[in-house]
Amino acid sequence: MSGAARLLAALAAGLLFGLGLALSGMLDPARVRGFLDIGGAWDPSLVFVLGGAVSVSALGYALSRRLARPALAETFDLPTSRRIDGPLVLGAALFGIGWGLSGFCPGPAVAALSTGAAPALVFVAAMLVGMAAHALRPR
Repeated sequence: MSGAARLLAALAAGLLFGLGLALSGMLDPARVRGFLDIGGAWDPSLVFVLGGAVSVSALGYALSRRLARPALAETFDLPTSRRIDGPLVLGAALFGIGWGLSGFCPGPAVAALSTGAAPALVFVAAMLVGMAAHALRPR
């Protein structure tokens, strides 16, 4: 497929993803923090959002195992490592701490930029700085 077809497919997928995040309430940091507060005033409504996401992902992985190749690429780009190491655990912990403190994770934060909310702008700026620091780290 052409680069234009892949770009249009990515745009459509991104718009659908962002719309789903907006409709589900994932762009509201207070609602997300309420979901994460299982020891306090827990808001279980986002369980259905996460359950839907896991279900769609599981179906996608199952489908990828049955297809010879994806429609818009030469090969599937699936993780192969099953190793749990220090960097993975540290990264997961940092992600969870950041999500709990801010109420944002990367996808909803980028989608929330469309609202012009200052917390989303601050989060995305900090995320970009972290990504740049990771890219520049010595290996």
